[in-house]
Amino acid sequence: MSFAALLAGAGQLGDGLQIEVPPDWHQGRTAFGGFSSALALSAALKVGGDMPPLRSAQVSMIGPLAGPVEARARVLRQGRNATWVATEIAGEGGIGLTATFVFMGPVESALHINERPPPEGLIAPGDARAFVNENGPVFLRHHFDVRFALPRGQDKRPELCWWVRARDRSGLDAMTEVLLTADALPPGVMPLMPASVPVSTMQWQINLLTPAPATDDWWLLRSTGDYAEKGCSSQRMEIWNARGEPILAGMQSVALFG
Repeated sequence: MSFAALLAGAGQLGDGLQIEVPPDWHQGRTAFGGFSSALALSAALKVGGDMPPLRSAQVSMIGPLAGPVEARARVLRQGRNATWVATEIAGEGGIGLTATFVFMGPVESALHINERPPPEGLIAPGDARAFVNENGPVFLRHHFDVRFALPRGQDKRPELCWWVRARDRSGLDAMTEVLLTADALPPGVMPLMPASVPVSTMQWQINLLTPAPATDDWWLLRSTGDYAEKGCSSQRMEIWNARGEPILAGMQSVALFG
């Protein structure tokens, strides 16, 4: 079932939503991080009412979320131009995710900086080789199309760059689609690690670089590991649309169990 269809059938709470996480949205023993983050955003949008666009988020992935879960949100502050909303998602094992979202309207400014060009040497989605892994994450096999965006190099690097799209985007607003898709890549350090080593995202900082994200079918995702020591990796994350326009910048802290 698509994410939009799950939302349409969700139980309505006074301060959020109640759903059952299907197994095909799992990543290991928990819900896929993009799924949980998009669910948290959906609860925030429900309680926040008529808000400006999402511009930033902090997501803490605390514990496993599977089966029946409740996403409850509350408005922390509503100013003249910005609104802060906090969401908690809890399941049978207690709280599994917390998130704080910042919604902010555009402000006229004389400052214009764009230092986030897409990678050079990209392979167009129509020419790119599809990612096929029958042993890969369940959510990826069922809900996303993936293609390699850069030619394979001779040296392994702590970086992944893929074209990604949700197979069923119908009924999703653009911000929710971006958040749902943004965590689809494995950690950037995975090319340097044995495939059997478990990993887990702990913290995710997200900045939306546009108030109106849009693309022509595909999103370009890149994750780059820039530090790994004593079981903890830090990585930079970026998204562009199919036209090469920057959409999202982020940073993740990832636990490496081996």
